[in-house]
Amino acid sequence: MIRFEEVGVTYDGAAGPTVRGVDFEVPEGELVLLVGPSGVGKSTVLGAVSGLVPHFTGGTLSGRVTVAGRDTRTHKPRELADVVGTVGQDTLAHFVTDTVEDELAYGMESLGIAPEVMRRRVEETLDLLGLAGLRDRPIATLSGGQRQRVAIGSVLTPHPRVLVLDEPTSALDPAAAEEVLAVLQRLVHDLGTTVLLAEHRLERVIQYADRVVLLPAPGAAPVVGSPAEVMAVSPVFPPVVDLGRLAGWSPLPLTVRDARRRAADLRDRLATSTAAGSDTTAAAGARAAGAAPVPTRTAPRRPGQATPPIPEPAQATPPIPEPAPAPPKAARLRALFRRRPSAAPEPPRTHIAEVHALAVRRGRIEALHHVDLTVAPGETVALMGRNGAGKSTLLGSFVGLVEPSSGTVHVGGAVPHRTPAGELVRRVGLVPQDPRDLLYADTVAAECAAADRDADAEPGTCRALVSELLPGITDDTHPRDLSEGQCLALALAVVLTARPPLLLLDEPTRGLDYAAKARLAAVLRRLAAEGHAIVLATHDVELAAEIAHRVVLLAEGEVIADGPTAEIVVSSPSFAPQVTKILAPQQWLTVAEVREALR
Repeated sequence: MIRFEEVGVTYDGAAGPTVRGVDFEVPEGELVLLVGPSGVGKSTVLGAVSGLVPHFTGGTLSGRVTVAGRDTRTHKPRELADVVGTVGQDTLAHFVTDTVEDELAYGMESLGIAPEVMRRRVEETLDLLGLAGLRDRPIATLSGGQRQRVAIGSVLTPHPRVLVLDEPTSALDPAAAEEVLAVLQRLVHDLGTTVLLAEHRLERVIQYADRVVLLPAPGAAPVVGSPAEVMAVSPVFPPVVDLGRLAGWSPLPLTVRDARRRAADLRDRLATSTAAGSDTTAAAGARAAGAAPVPTRTAPRRPGQATPPIPEPAQATPPIPEPAPAPPKAARLRALFRRRPSAAPEPPRTHIAEVHALAVRRGRIEALHHVDLTVAPGETVALMGRNGAGKSTLLGSFVGLVEPSSGTVHVGGAVPHRTPAGELVRRVGLVPQDPRDLLYADTVAAECAAADRDADAEPGTCRALVSELLPGITDDTHPRDLSEGQCLALALAVVLTARPPLLLLDEPTRGLDYAAKARLAAVLRRLAAEGHAIVLATHDVELAAEIAHRVVLLAEGEVIADGPTAEIVVSSPSFAPQVTKILAPQQWLTVAEVREALR
C-alpha cells in the first residue's frame, strides 16, 4: 500500500539530508510504528506519504514514494486526499471549522460524499471516540486532548484507505489513548485500513504494531523488523523493555502481561536485596512520608534528592495592587514570560502558591469547582486526570490567564489576574501546551539572546539549557522548523533562564523521546533541590512516577485525590506506571529504582 524506494529529503538551507536511504514497504491492512529519537526525521517520512513533503514544505525529495500506486512526486496532497488521511503534531493547524460536528463532516463534504452517509459516519465517529457530549462545542473551548480526538475523528469519517498519524496519543489521558488505539486496531483488523504512525510513548502503542521502522539517527538508514527484534537494538524503548533488558529476559516482553509472567524471579531477587537493607514497603514509605507531603505541609524530598532550603516564616501578604486591564491571552503570555523581572528580592514564604475554593466558569462550562491546592518550595506536583478535567485551566489561574469566578489564587503573595506581567514574572513561569506561543525570533540564537537579556542572566545561559535538554539544535535554526519536542526544549529553556520560584509545565513531554525526557527530569529534579516549586499537568504516568512528590487527580473540574505519588498511582489501574503493574504487589515505580536495589 505504501512504498518507499531509497527516499531522501533535503530542506532548503540545510547542511545535509534530514532523511536518507529510507526503503521499506507497508502492506495493506498493517499497523506500522515509526520510532526514533527526537529530530531524526519521523515527521518528514510521514509527510512524504501525504505529499506534504515536498509540495507544501519545500525542499528536495529523492527516490520515490508511492501510495496505492500513486507517486507522491506527481500527485499533490489534494490528489491523495481520497486515499490518505493525515493528523500532524499541531492539531490546531488541522482545523478549518468552528465546532466539533462541523469538523467531523468537513472532509466528507470536500470529497462530495452523500449527506445521509455523512450523517451516519459522523454519529459513528462521535461514539467511537467518546465525543458525543462535545458535538456542539466550539473547538476553541476544548482541551488539548479533546482537540486531538477531534482531529483523529475528522480523518476517520472519510474512511481513507491509509491513515498517517504523528504522535496521535501525545495529548491523551491513558484511558482515551487506549480507546483511540483500540479504534485503530479495529480499522486495521476489520476494514483492512493501513496505518503508519509515529509515537514517542512506546509503552502505549508497541503491542499494537505489526512491524516497527526505526530511524536510529538523522540521515541514517532505517531498521525494519518485528517489534521484539527492533526493540532489542533500539536506542528508544519503553519501561517494560528496559526492565526486560535489566532482568536479562529473552525475548524481550512488549506488554505488562508478558512481563508479569516472567517477573516472579525478579520479585524474589528484589525481596532478597531489599531485606538486606530496607524492604520495598519501607522504600515506598520513604517516598510517601519524606518525598511527598500531604497538602499544606512543608516541601518533601525524594530518596537521594538534596534537601531543599527551609523557607523562613511567612511574611505579611503585601497589599494587592489595583486591577490592570487584561491584554489578550497570547500577548499576555509573551509579555509575562519575556519581560525583564525586577531586581527587588522577594521575602520567603511557607507556600509559593495557594488556591482556595477556586471555581472557574467558561460560558456554560464549569471548568473548575471548589479546588483547594498548596505548593511548597522544593515540591514537584503532578496534575493528572482525563482530558478536559481542568488541568490547564488550573495552571492558567496561577499566571492570570484565567480569572476566578469565585475563590482565591495567590502566587508569592500576589493575585495573578490583578498583577502586572512585569511583577508576576518574578514569581512564576509557564510553558504552555503550544510552546510556540513563547517564541518569536528568527533563530534559536536570537531566542536565547533575548531570554538572557530579559532575565538579566549571563550571556549563554539559555543556550546552555537548550544544549542540555536537547543537544544538536544549531544556532541558525528557525524555531518554526523545529520538531514538537525541540520546540518544547527551546521554550522551556527560555522560561528557565529567569529561574522563576514557581515553574508551571503543561504536557512537558509531548514530542520528547526517552533520552530527552530523562534530561528534562534531571533538570526538574535539580530545580526542586534548589528550592523551586514545580507544577506539571501531564498524562505521562512514567514522568510523574519519576519526579513527582505529589499527584493531584482532577475529574470534572474537582480534586478527587491529592497525596504522595506512590500512594496515588499504585492504587490506580489507569495511572500506574508499567514497572508498578509488573512488580505488584511490591511497590516499585521506576526501572531506576529497581536497578539501584539490585546493585
